[in-house]
Amino acid sequence: MASHGNPYVGLDALLTPERSVLLLIDHQGAQFAGLQSHDGSLVVNNVTALAKGAKLFGIPTILSTVVEDRGGRIIRQIQDVFPEQTPIDRTTINTWEDLRVVEAVAATGRKDLIIAGLWTDICLAFPAIHALEDGYRVFAVTDASGATSLEAHERGVQRMVQAGVIPTTTTTVLGELQRDWAREETVPGMADILMTHGGSFGAALAWEFQLLGDNAD
Repeated sequence: MASHGNPYVGLDALLTPERSVLLLIDHQGAQFAGLQSHDGSLVVNNVTALAKGAKLFGIPTILSTVVEDRGGRIIRQIQDVFPEQTPIDRTTINTWEDLRVVEAVAATGRKDLIIAGLWTDICLAFPAIHALEDGYRVFAVTDASGATSLEAHERGVQRMVQAGVIPTTTTTVLGELQRDWAREETVPGMADILMTHGGSFGAALAWEFQLLGDNAD
């Protein structure tokens, strides 16, 4: 159990597949057009890895867009991971003010809410802070998110942290979900995600497979 009931320390502070739900917000063309805090290809890479990780570990995932007919569909890389799912298209800037999203998250019965979104200071920060009031422990995946400037991104993260949201990154989330390499059923999927989306670490992992004589292709 977490030490003295503190949700931020101890083993229970770490994410588990059984307690987690993922919400991906507004990864759309119009939002990427205004992205200046990060390289857009990096955000696409990371949010795709995050989506694939959620699917691998059986984590319920809710997709949402804002005014899709003007802002564009959710990027194909995410939609391809969940081809059967139609994103919840909102008019609200704060996703947590759309009851369809709130109810979809609540229906999972999970209380660890992992969120990534464009943009950090608005589309991520608003629902992340709002969801805290409903009793969720909220994790903001900052490298699968971004804003119109580095300052906007940093202020958004700072505001979330002050409210009690836990900042994290894509690889950290994946590592927490896997937790133990003895959990062999997800190791091949993890290796594939890391080699495809893990940058230099993925290249090193592929090299390790080569040295071990395994076929990583």
